[in-house]
Amino acid sequence: MFKKVLIILVLVIFLVISFSGSTFAKDSPIIIKLSHALPEDTPQHVGALAFKKMVEERTDGAVEVQVFPASQLGSDIEAVEMMQSGAIQASVAPTAKMSVFDPRLQLIDLPFLFPNREITHKVLDSDLANDLFQPLEKIGLKGLAFWESGFKQVTANREIRKPEDFKGLKVRVMESPLLIEQYRTLGANPVPIAFAEVYNALQQGVVDAQENPLVSITKMRFYEVQSHMMMTNHGYLGYAFLLSKAFWDKLSPEHQEIISKAALEAAQLERQEVADREGGFIKTIEDSGTIVVRFTEKELKEFANAMKPVHEKFADLIGRDLLQKVYDMIEELQK
Repeated sequence: MFKKVLIILVLVIFLVISFSGSTFAKDSPIIIKLSHALPEDTPQHVGALAFKKMVEERTDGAVEVQVFPASQLGSDIEAVEMMQSGAIQASVAPTAKMSVFDPRLQLIDLPFLFPNREITHKVLDSDLANDLFQPLEKIGLKGLAFWESGFKQVTANREIRKPEDFKGLKVRVMESPLLIEQYRTLGANPVPIAFAEVYNALQQGVVDAQENPLVSITKMRFYEVQSHMMMTNHGYLGYAFLLSKAFWDKLSPEHQEIISKAALEAAQLERQEVADREGGFIKTIEDSGTIVVRFTEKELKEFANAMKPVHEKFADLIGRDLLQKVYDMIEELQK
């Protein structure tokens, strides 16, 4: 008798454990810890708070979103690894850094690929998103939307007017093979440095220059330690809004739909916030005394031609068919 009771008890415990591992407790809210690297006064944080508000309201508080800005939980790569391990549930990570997990995402970082913001958004909101996000599921990540910091500019302690001016320059870049190759192609010396350490690296002369969108240059105050900012718009800094795949799979279909729509709607709001603030960012930089250098279309074409070999060098890693698909989309959208 005792043996039968023991077997039943063990069986019940096993079932309880199995059940709790595949669903969420009904008496407490589902927690989403959302990490991003930028300060609180940025479009990314505004987008994250909008996502939080939408999800919590639409689930009647059944899902709670906790936002951690400014790399409070770790770097971008560490945040992705924490999602894979289940330590956190969501992150907004630069696509350039995501290349270590899937090289196809480098497509977004190709120099002079996107002609303007409108076309960029149309391309990233198309079925291309599925092409880029689907492979990530094999490594425990679920992509929901593309956010942004916008187009990148170059800051340096001297004026840069033509591709040759990059020769010998030590340029800080993200840990991205494509971005490293981009500056090697120009004859510069690319130096990967963590985002939080860039200001000190510029101040101490570890590097002479760096690339970033206006929001990062302003909010991280890079202009304080750089004499010139070149308005090159040479690359687009996109962010992937990611969830832990294991976490996603535990959600009900209803909650999945709410979270997915909220990520997409917050992306639209976040992008608009980036665009609305850029004029003020430029004014802040100019008012500081940093010289803002603007280019003619002919000058920008010289930079684009100089960086074009990067497209060919990474075509096989990204996927030639995928790359051609994007070229064709952009050409059609420009008509």
